[in-house]
Amino acid sequence: MVAHRSAPIGVFDSGIGGLTVVSEMMRQLPHESIIYFGDTARVPYGPKSPDTVRRYSHEITSFLRAEGVKAVVIACNTATAHALPMLREELSIPVIGVVEPGARAAVDASRGGAIGVIGTKGTIASGAYERAIRALAPDIHITVRACPLLVPLVEEGWTDAEATGIIAREYLAPMTDAHIDTLVLGCTHYPLLKPLFARILGSDVRLIDSARETAAETGRVLDAKSLRADGSATPRHRFIASDAPQQFLELGQRFLGSTIDRVETLTLG
Repeated sequence: MVAHRSAPIGVFDSGIGGLTVVSEMMRQLPHESIIYFGDTARVPYGPKSPDTVRRYSHEITSFLRAEGVKAVVIACNTATAHALPMLREELSIPVIGVVEPGARAAVDASRGGAIGVIGTKGTIASGAYERAIRALAPDIHITVRACPLLVPLVEEGWTDAEATGIIAREYLAPMTDAHIDTLVLGCTHYPLLKPLFARILGSDVRLIDSARETAAETGRVLDAKSLRADGSATPRHRFIASDAPQQFLELGQRFLGSTIDRVETLTLG
């Protein structure tokens, strides 16, 4: 099946966090249509085994491909870490992950060569960010920390809760001790916690979320494959959740405002 320029881009995440990527894609690629799948029935992906994450990713991309998408963006760090090579082998369309763009942005931003990475257990255990960063800057000092409680807190909408602040300070303590100058938010849920992270770490630490770089990389790939939508195209967006569509809608509006006014439901597996 040959993709067409007018076809939508498929984007998926374990839940709502990938909407940070969608928001940036809408800004940078305003004529592109998007189909977003949030696997809210099986969130979080971080504690799950690599094989399970690969199975979930295969199921979702099979659905997106059947919907006729021209490219797939894995807006999930855990799925990128575990499933990106497999999906690139399985699919004949471009597949873009979030790890490499985020690593490039962190290396570019770091002034003193001390980078921190926070993410889910799966992302941190995979070593994906460390490999990507060291491929660009072999001598850089990297401090990593898995933060498994943050995704459920964001999914519950507890971004401003006192308990979230206490937990975040505990997770970020090794970053402060290591005197990092740049922190990679290695999960697409974490940008909703950026104000909290900034208060804890101070204004001298640069916070990197990969949404902007991932959107830019998607644009570059579309151009290279002659798949960018025509400049006169009117985009159409669909949002699909595997569970709790009303909660998805309410939280999704924090990312996208009135752009998201309806959420479909589809259970996989």
